Amino acid sequence: MKDEDSRYEAVRSRDARFDGVFFFAVETTGIYCRPSCPAVPPKRHNVRFFATAAAAQRSGFRACRRCRPDAVPGSAEWNVRADVTGRAMRLIADGVVDREGVAGLAARLGYSARQVQRQLTAELGAGPVALARAQRAHTARVLLQTTGLPVTEVAFASGFSSLRQFNDTIREVYAATPTELRAAAGDRTARRTAPGAGIPLRLAHRGPYQAAAVFDQLAREAVPGVEEVTGAPGARTYRRTLRLPYGTGTAAVRERVHCVRSRSGTHPGGWLDARVHLTDPRDLTTAVQRLRRLFDLDADPYAVDERLGADPRLAPLVAARPGLRSPGAVDPLETAVRALTGTEAAGELVHRYGKPLDAPHGGLTHLFPEPAVLAEAEPGGPLGALAAALADGTVRLDPGADRQATEEALLALPGMDPATVAILRARALGDPDVAPPGAGLPDTWRPWRSYAVQHLRAAGRRLP
Repeated sequence: MKDEDSRYEAVRSRDARFDGVFFFAVETTGIYCRPSCPAVPPKRHNVRFFATAAAAQRSGFRACRRCRPDAVPGSAEWNVRADVTGRAMRLIADGVVDREGVAGLAARLGYSARQVQRQLTAELGAGPVALARAQRAHTARVLLQTTGLPVTEVAFASGFSSLRQFNDTIREVYAATPTELRAAAGDRTARRTAPGAGIPLRLAHRGPYQAAAVFDQLAREAVPGVEEVTGAPGARTYRRTLRLPYGTGTAAVRERVHCVRSRSGTHPGGWLDARVHLTDPRDLTTAVQRLRRLFDLDADPYAVDERLGADPRLAPLVAARPGLRSPGAVDPLETAVRALTGTEAAGELVHRYGKPLDAPHGGLTHLFPEPAVLAEAEPGGPLGALAAALADGTVRLDPGADRQATEEALLALPGMDPATVAILRARALGDPDVAPPGAGLPDTWRPWRSYAVQHLRAAGRRLP
């Protein structure tokens, strides 16, 4: 939706389909919102549009307290795009700028810091520092309102380098001090921060969400010791261990369907309830983003269903499962090993080489082995070659990896065939347009062939 008049119509109709796709700001109030904000729509001549929340903040607008525009799903555009901007946005979301700075981001992209700054600013209205700053502000709000961490700890856990920078940012973005922002949560903070309770989260998504299909797939693929799915269908909980940049953690996501009223009727959607336990709260942003990739929460189901539903072969499947997702991965190595060896063998590797948790949590007992550990323990053979390539950087499976270059590097490894690489491109790299080799999927299903495959498999149909 590039035309500003069309964007204004989305704002006027409070169309939630475009939450996260763009943001609008009102010059007379100095506030920016998501398109579905319940406030009275502003007059057209008072409205400005932005591609990102960071761009709105950079122009001096504050986040709306009613619609909380910082809590919307991310734009699906960044998952579809394989160019520098798309790769950069995925890396920034993963926390790379906070950990490695703009220089580290640029090095991963293969460009100079100046080139990355210029390209992002020209296209998005904000550079990598501003984009990361907006993300830090959101993380800080979550920590302030859902945990009992002291404000100073929240500042550094959110990725801010100083308390002054933290205070200034919170005031600029939310028009409130950190203490006032916390107080706005009322008694909820006290209830949510019982010892050992972890950090409660709502992982937002747009449109309908076929939770049953996602949880079915995660249950089939769960690597023992690292993942488990418990509970009865419709009320299951997916739990897993997390190896993160600063420490470790565990996460639990519930299969809960929310019914949300909208102008187009009632549809399941809104969010998935989650809870994370972290040894270092600085990992919150990264943990959340990796869960979002796993559950494919930044997808645009409206765009996917419109394209695939226009095909006579897929139309009944799309109608039966609107909003079907294409799950990604939390740990790319884990996904690669499972694709190469199978789930049972991957579980054996976990118990042989994985790092045991200090205290098991139900069926969760280990972290998945690190690439260097597997490379040393299993030298030679396809598994050792894969682990070594990931350990030394010959192959990259991080969110900002160049998908085509990674595919070529994987195919150069012993034991890697096109079918396995296609799985990794769809799951580990999050490519929404992967056609398994020999499947012959039509070009009219582009750029959503990964979702078409999910529909065919969910319905028990053979690939063309």
